[in-house]
Amino acid sequence: MDFKEEQKSEIEALESIYYGDFEIISVEPYKFSIPIKTDDYDPGNNVGLSCNLVVTYTPKYPEEAPLIELENAENFHEGFEDKLAQHLHEQVAENLGMVMVFTLVSSAQEWLHEKYEEDKKAKEERAALLQKQQEEAEQKKFEGTRVTIESFLKWRQQFEEEFGIDKKRELAEKEGRKLTGRELFMTDNTLNESDLKFLDEGDRVKVDESLFQDLDDLDLDDDDEDDEDFDPDNYNSDSS
Repeated sequence: MDFKEEQKSEIEALESIYYGDFEIISVEPYKFSIPIKTDDYDPGNNVGLSCNLVVTYTPKYPEEAPLIELENAENFHEGFEDKLAQHLHEQVAENLGMVMVFTLVSSAQEWLHEKYEEDKKAKEERAALLQKQQEEAEQKKFEGTRVTIESFLKWRQQFEEEFGIDKKRELAEKEGRKLTGRELFMTDNTLNESDLKFLDEGDRVKVDESLFQDLDDLDLDDDDEDDEDFDPDNYNSDSS
């Protein structure tokens, strides 16, 4: 085989195929550069991937492997250049005995395109996940606290202690007087049982704790005197 003739013929073909991009660096031996880039490569907007494939013919090419280099890589992530070089060396081994530069260029462009699409998809998935997390965080701001039996009993105890309900009940019993309607409602322990039954039978309930934050501002004793004056027995006798 006339290696120099084989090499010269391939050079002429490559100049025709990659006209305007093909650059001969030296003739003895032949060394040349061909740009490799993704279809959407745009250096001005930092889009796509690009590099130069530099090939140097060895004396017995194509029976022996040419020298392969990658230069001027743009937008490559860490490790991309080494992985692409490894991919090209595998292609060289598979095509020994045949002129192979066109195959190497095509394979390199395909590899770059696949990696770029994978990277772009991963970025889109990360952005979508971040947006979902932000939306869920915003939604939680409008949700109340989920109520369990334990949390309800704890809240009820704090509520009664805060408004002195137990003390009112004990004081009323000592004084031998009737509780007001408000006090009867507040000290009715059967409400605890009905509320617990509701929690057991139904789904867990969401409570907006902000509705109870201003209870300190309420004057629950304003109507105590009016309630104390109300006697159910008198009401019934009058109405009859």
